[in-house]
Amino acid sequence: MTIELQWLGKDENAPFPSVEMALAEPDGLLAAGGDLSETRLLNAYRNGIFPWFSDGQPILWWSPNPRMVFKTDAIHLSKKFKRQLKKSAWQIRVDTAFDEVISQCAAVPRKGQGGTWIHPEMIAAYCHLHRQGHAHSVEVFAEEKLIGGIYGVAIGRMFFGESMFSAQSGASKVALAGLGKILHSWRWPLLDAQVENPHLQSMGAVFKPRGEFVQELARLCGLAEMPALWSGRIAPFAAAECLA
Repeated sequence: MTIELQWLGKDENAPFPSVEMALAEPDGLLAAGGDLSETRLLNAYRNGIFPWFSDGQPILWWSPNPRMVFKTDAIHLSKKFKRQLKKSAWQIRVDTAFDEVISQCAAVPRKGQGGTWIHPEMIAAYCHLHRQGHAHSVEVFAEEKLIGGIYGVAIGRMFFGESMFSAQSGASKVALAGLGKILHSWRWPLLDAQVENPHLQSMGAVFKPRGEFVQELARLCGLAEMPALWSGRIAPFAAAECLA
């Protein structure tokens, strides 16, 4: 069976095809080509679409159904881990080491994956979004050493998680919990986790039908939030505060 995808041209302002046209197998594959310009990436996220492709492939654009999301007030940490975190001296910072976080996410080996989809083209695109105030990182430090983090894209009052890493056990969980704490305090209700992942499900991620998800995006992405770095908005805080 031949699969024919819509190929995107050079016009970064051209609309994406409707997410209803995405394939069921592989789940959510919608289009190919185009570029990773700021305009095109932000347009993609606003419409429930994200890029995901391996080095050497054309740019592939996805919108899976259902979508995996977190409610920002429902990120779960186990009782055992909470006890450990309560005694921890780890600190959470925001937007102080974005380039290092995305580089670490690219370098960390993933079970069942021989390589990474966060290759230099992707890193350059998201670092540009960060400099423009659209992409952000939540970082976990232990004695001034970066040990974990998560990064993603913010539009309006919606956050789209991209990837996270741990250099010490549990550090990515703390980064995710810290992000949820921040977003919930700002009354941002959802954190996009993109595709099914058992680890994220164990931390509280749930499925949302794509149609409902896209409707939520239309509302949340339209709420006023000026793009800016978050380092001036959020002071470093103790990781143990995620327990509150």
